[in-house]
Amino acid sequence: MTTESWVKVVGTLGGLCTTFAFVPQLVKIWKQGGRDLSYGMLALYLIGVSLWFIYGLLLHALAIILTNGFTGLLIAFATVLKAWTDNKVASKEALRGETAE
Repeated sequence: MTTESWVKVVGTLGGLCTTFAFVPQLVKIWKQGGRDLSYGMLALYLIGVSLWFIYGLLLHALAIILTNGFTGLLIAFATVLKAWTDNKVASKEALRGETAE
């Protein structure tokens, strides 16, 4: 295998690892809610991944483009899921407050 091939393999595997490392977080948000995550962290992470995506486009580096594009989608989904679970919890708390009076 050539050096260029090894570079692509290592880059792709690294990108896949960092992308799929976020999947357990999504599962946790789905099951337990996203209280522990801040919107600031999610926004900063999304900005960073977007910049890597643009960097990949500029270099025409498919591994960087694909992994960061997919990671960006995961982060966007996590943010929506967090907002949905936060809203659901707030609604339940509001209902409990109304029935207690």
